[in-house]
Amino acid sequence: MAMKKFDLEKNKALKLGNEMKQSLSTDRFGKASSLQPQLDRREQRKLDQAKGLVPFACKLPDSLVDQLKERAASHPDGMNGLIAELLVNGLAAGV
Repeated sequence: MAMKKFDLEKNKALKLGNEMKQSLSTDRFGKASSLQPQLDRREQRKLDQAKGLVPFACKLPDSLVDQLKERAASHPDGMNGLIAELLVNGLAAGV
């Protein structure tokens, strides 16, 4: 069954919108993003799995996230290293 002209134009617009979103995200973080080689998601996932890393998401209050961002800026391993360090220390203290 042939698609109507409206449906074809709608699909073109969706494709164009997705292409624009992807092209904007490549320079999303400015100069910091150009310092690290960009891996596609599959490659990054494989590297993370080889290191034994597991994605873990949770919801935190804004004030706590702001504190974490401030500390992560000066932490050598960034946000992931900071969170891991805080969790290890917190669990060791029995909190």
